[in-house]
Amino acid sequence: MVHKVSIWVLLSTLLLHILALNAKVPAVIVFGDSSVDTGNNNELSTFLKSNFEPYGRDFFGGIPTGRFSNGRLPSDFISEAFGLKPIVPAFLNPNYSIRDFATGVCFASAGTGYDNATSDEVSVLPLWKEVEYYRQFQQQLRLYLGDEKAAEIVEEALYLISIGTNDFMENYFSRPGGRALEFSVEQYQNYLIAIAENFITDLYYLGARKLSLGGLPPMGCLPLERTTNLGHKRQCIEAYNDVAKEFNWKLENLVDKLNKELEGLHLVFSNPYNLLMEMIQMPSSFGFDYADIACCATGFVEMGYMCDKLNPFTCSDAEKYVFWDAFHPTNKTNGLIATHLVENYLTKFL
Repeated sequence: MVHKVSIWVLLSTLLLHILALNAKVPAVIVFGDSSVDTGNNNELSTFLKSNFEPYGRDFFGGIPTGRFSNGRLPSDFISEAFGLKPIVPAFLNPNYSIRDFATGVCFASAGTGYDNATSDEVSVLPLWKEVEYYRQFQQQLRLYLGDEKAAEIVEEALYLISIGTNDFMENYFSRPGGRALEFSVEQYQNYLIAIAENFITDLYYLGARKLSLGGLPPMGCLPLERTTNLGHKRQCIEAYNDVAKEFNWKLENLVDKLNKELEGLHLVFSNPYNLLMEMIQMPSSFGFDYADIACCATGFVEMGYMCDKLNPFTCSDAEKYVFWDAFHPTNKTNGLIATHLVENYLTKFL
């Protein structure tokens, strides 16, 4: 089967297309979880970290930055596609300053969710804290560039939001005595949707206008979840995938609702579900050999500290794998996701 076009060719084509149309996106501002955390958890007292080898081995210079991947994340590729820096720095990284953050900044924290109970469980940044840091960023930006220029960047920036998987995988379905005792699945979805609505509304009143709200992946097909499905020979857990699809439908309805209610808001629902499912079901179409196990360690259950440089089982070529560790995609997969999101959703901001 013929492989899909290289992500590098696609991103280069998209970049030229965007620049030709003179897209006005002066900065990329990121909120969410490990799917977009570029290193904020490095500065937290949490076990959810990845600032060690072999994480980052295919990043610039082979440096482990705290990204849960062997390379870059979708937000990094998206920043580059809009003609900005090829990486989005983490706000808590002491090596960066407002001069760097003026064109892109990440407030995401691996392990977090919409629900405060999700972040509390693993001692990471709750979503409200990410917003608090964003307020600090705005103050720094005004001091650095002046009120008028800062306000322009805040309004014209592209806001990427990728969050929600942990609320189900690390909270609702895995914590005995937790949210599952308080809510049915549908009730919990609605609870999270209400939080998402308040979060986006808060960003709107802080000046944000161009926002991309990310959907959930086929979370029942993550290698870790497949491994727990022992009675069904590591097949995807379709019940989890159904929850993801239902939640994505609710997110899409929320996007329509807020676009009608908040004047001047340009909110899009960016859904990676179908593309990832296609990669998982037909990996060879994208140049992958493996979609049911990950590259790092044995590929069945490891992530974070279980996936370190001392583990002898880590693969030599991550390009063959959809997943880097048992929960997170490879650099190659992230590039394909970014290309898909830019081409199908984010061009609406041009």
